[in-house]
Amino acid sequence: MARELAVWLFGRPVGTLAQIDGHLGFSYAPDWLARADSVALSQSLPLQSERFDDRATRPFFAGLLPEGDKRKLIAQALHVSRQNDFGLLGGIGGECAGAVTLLEPGQMPQTSATLDAVRWLEPADVLQLLDDMPRRPMLAGEQDMRLSLAGAQDKLPVIAEPAKSERIGLPRFGTPSTHILKPAIPGIEGSVFNEGFCLALARALKLDVAQATIHHVQDGQNQRHYLLVERYDRQYTPAGQLLRLHQEDFCQALGLPPEAKYQNEGGPDLTQSFALLRRATRPSAPHILKLLDFVIFNALIGNHDAHSKNFSLLYTPRGLVLAPLYDALSTAVYPRLTDKMAMKIGSKYKFSEVEARHWAQFATDAGLSPALVKKRILDIARRLPDLAVSTQAAFEAQGNGHPILTQIVTLIAQRCALTTRRLTNPSADGAEK
Repeated sequence: MARELAVWLFGRPVGTLAQIDGHLGFSYAPDWLARADSVALSQSLPLQSERFDDRATRPFFAGLLPEGDKRKLIAQALHVSRQNDFGLLGGIGGECAGAVTLLEPGQMPQTSATLDAVRWLEPADVLQLLDDMPRRPMLAGEQDMRLSLAGAQDKLPVIAEPAKSERIGLPRFGTPSTHILKPAIPGIEGSVFNEGFCLALARALKLDVAQATIHHVQDGQNQRHYLLVERYDRQYTPAGQLLRLHQEDFCQALGLPPEAKYQNEGGPDLTQSFALLRRATRPSAPHILKLLDFVIFNALIGNHDAHSKNFSLLYTPRGLVLAPLYDALSTAVYPRLTDKMAMKIGSKYKFSEVEARHWAQFATDAGLSPALVKKRILDIARRLPDLAVSTQAAFEAQGNGHPILTQIVTLIAQRCALTTRRLTNPSADGAEK
């Protein structure tokens, strides 16, 4: 027996997600296909009248869901199997990344604000929320809330008032969220400060980056810190109405399931990532250069977790663009975390082994000019250490200092110096590992 969920995009019905004998299928609605302004739900699900089978359907829809232990806990809260993408989406697929909403047939998304559309939180509520998130990701099973974000770490869609970002609330009845709340990662010292710093450093470098601010709530004699990241896939109209913008990560766009997000597990490499941008964006040159800067920046700050779900396409009124940088964390400062990068540079997974010829190989494989790539790497490597020092000083002046920042600043200086030496003196390749 088939079970169905209506798929909505921009508040309009676009198709149907079906589960038949455990297999997923997606079909576009004829009315959507007939519209002059219709767009595809994904680069991997082009507009067509034929139904997509499980192999084509699952990557995009599974890519909307949390991963790992978070997925397991959500499944337990909803009383469904953790492998049941359909059941999970039925439980939490109301407020997803991008402009997608999944509803029971016959239901319609909320179209106007109501007095109880947001549950505003007092400081004690925020503390309780921070305690609850590890045990009940996405607040799964809570009445009037169906929230979903991809990823393996704790996070939650929330609403922060534009003029009072200190005040946060929980979106109800399908109300769009404005920010993502990210608490401290257990066992990763200073993760909130680390990510907040790396995103601020990217902004100082003039990269296109998600806006993030560090906040705290008092817990007795201690402070509990969390990060509020402004959603780039939400936009206010001049009249103050909050709209969803559609987006999809590179795994979804390339038709690969979330468990294949790492290159060494069959996921996309940098060559495929640049090729995707060339196909999807017009003109593509600005987005190609932007992605190049993201790759260089992640390498130099030691973000080894820059996998294909941490890059996205954003659907805007002017067409598809590369989404701002997000999820930038210097993982290399933690010795217990892997020293392998999520995607190879040239033929190397380890940054310590990346020499001039590997950057040149990466450039060639990605369809870029090796000379242009070298020039851009050197420019960023020469500017980044001083910007890291000034950004740390700004954090300390704001009361957001943390010992982890000194470690990151030191690591960046070392990586930039090593990269500059290797690119300006290729004969020294292999002298340092």
